[in-house]
Amino acid sequence: MIKFKITCCLCLLFSLLSIASGQEPVKTNLSLDNLYPVNRTVTVEKDSTGTPVVHMNGRPNAGIAWIKDSSFKNGYIEFDVRGKDLLQQSFVGIAFHGINDTTYEAIYFRPFNFYAKDQIRKKHAVQYIALPTNDWPYLRKQFPDKYEAPITSVVDPNDWFHVKLFVIGQTIKIYFNSDTTPALEVQSLHGKSEGKVGFWTGHTSDGDFKNLTITAKN
Repeated sequence: MIKFKITCCLCLLFSLLSIASGQEPVKTNLSLDNLYPVNRTVTVEKDSTGTPVVHMNGRPNAGIAWIKDSSFKNGYIEFDVRGKDLLQQSFVGIAFHGINDTTYEAIYFRPFNFYAKDQIRKKHAVQYIALPTNDWPYLRKQFPDKYEAPITSVVDPNDWFHVKLFVIGQTIKIYFNSDTTPALEVQSLHGKSEGKVGFWTGHTSDGDFKNLTITAKN
């Protein structure tokens, strides 16, 4: 009887620990009413499968489509994104730990560098930034190749690809598609461990996004 009670207590404990350590993936509502655009016009249309696709138009300077009432600290952010193979015209990614419209972390992609023949450009396919003080020019100059990386998967620069962003404490990892090895791993430069989430496009760039899910971890 005592052994049975101990077993039951252990099962309950493991269940509680499992619940405490994380949650199930939450698929984000990508309706227009649930997006707050900054320096972009945002439209939402459904693809052939009925999945909402968020389109952000291109304008000078970066733009964000914040998810209203979103808050993210630790866990996974997954989404599908589509840019273009146009030199210096496509910068697509996601902002997170957003405090306001100018203070946030982001990871983004330069599809035009995915298969560049120039090896230096090729290494600049994936980028981490932490605004307002750690934008890409400063990071590239002060820490060459530390906050940028080439792609690690076969990705069509003009088509959809899947991204998985892993954030636990100060560690940030970016994965392509079903890769098990991160394309880029960095330590956070932000100093803020919780904040908003939103789709991000860079200077003059448009972009398409869908299938955003967030899995919180403690």
